[in-house]
Amino acid sequence: MHKTTGGATAPGPLAGARPAPGTSPGGDGGRSAGERGRTALAVGVVEKVAGMAAREVSGIHALGSGLARTFGAMRDRVPGGKSSVGRGIKAEIGEKQTAIDIALVVEYGVVIPELARQVRENIIDAVERMTGLEVVEVNIAVNDVHLPDEPEFEEEEEQVTAPGQRPRLK
Repeated sequence: MHKTTGGATAPGPLAGARPAPGTSPGGDGGRSAGERGRTALAVGVVEKVAGMAAREVSGIHALGSGLARTFGAMRDRVPGGKSSVGRGIKAEIGEKQTAIDIALVVEYGVVIPELARQVRENIIDAVERMTGLEVVEVNIAVNDVHLPDEPEFEEEEEQVTAPGQRPRLK
């Protein structure tokens, strides 16, 4: 506390106190609002952003391996179950960087190297813009090619109905 001429005390630095290294003696420590705390992103956040960005590219039939898509389709049918936008995507996150692996099924006739380039660009742009993390790599695994006459998982299942019950509509 400093003494003022009127005898009252005014707030000020404590005697002998020094500002922390790299800060100014002002009340804000010389730091911007962005430097006053930490933002932690869950892995699922990056996976969802990457999944949405990948789905924007024309020529992708589905994300995930066959097994992941099968389990995902079953999970989607459970009442209260939510579909996973990040299905088929795995992300590793550091403090400032992320690496992303994506598994996908492409439509027949698509030029796969061109599709992979577009998916990479879209994911990198979206993740870096939305999260502030640097994307160091996007690894793409093409697990299957969807043929035009190939049935979907839901169509492959037999529709069993009880007597007097109507079949489920799609």
